[in-house]
Amino acid sequence: MKSLVLDAAHGAHEPPEARGIERDNVRMMVSPGRDAPVHNTFRALPDYLEPGDLIVVNTSGTIPAAIDALLPNREPFVLHVSTELPGGLWMVEPRQLISGGATEPLALAPHAIRIQVAGGTELDLLRPAPGSARLWIAAVVGSDVLTAQLHTYGRAIRYRYVDRDWPIEAYQTVFANAPGSAEMPSAARPFSDALVTALIRRGVALAPITLHTGVSSLDNDHP
Repeated sequence: MKSLVLDAAHGAHEPPEARGIERDNVRMMVSPGRDAPVHNTFRALPDYLEPGDLIVVNTSGTIPAAIDALLPNREPFVLHVSTELPGGLWMVEPRQLISGGATEPLALAPHAIRIQVAGGTELDLLRPAPGSARLWIAAVVGSDVLTAQLHTYGRAIRYRYVDRDWPIEAYQTVFANAPGSAEMPSAARPFSDALVTALIRRGVALAPITLHTGVSSLDNDHP
């Protein structure tokens, strides 16, 4: 099977609002059964649905899950905080800084190491996560609350195809009311208040769930 690669010009470098495009006016492709795909904009979604149809929406909100950190030798790096696990543990990803403020995976020796994040909280990186060369299992040292540090000192996770930091508000959907996603649950990004109103007027129902997303974006050549 031939793999498809998105060329750099069509990556999501910035929110559409930064280009003067309203969030619900981005492009949408509709695949109507056996017919040829139809190209439209997302605000036309109500035209393709019928009264009684159901849309399941995610109420998870994006948190500022990237935070500056220090290795034991005081070398700076960036920690992406992915998912809270049972027993007070966390899934995290160490990232090294590269030009322009972006990051790439940081390779560490596979043994326990104590780090410090902005604000002074210490974490023990216990071991690499099973089956991953990027993710680690970590534990907070002492009684500090990691989420509080993120909200005070963190910023939105971004990768090298995004040219600059954007405020955390740019990564929220109109349904977000339960903070917890390390990266934006982006399927709902194009919905606007006006579009939701149009869907309800058409008789389309919305069913909310809360599903927090962890670190999910892929780096170049990562399977």
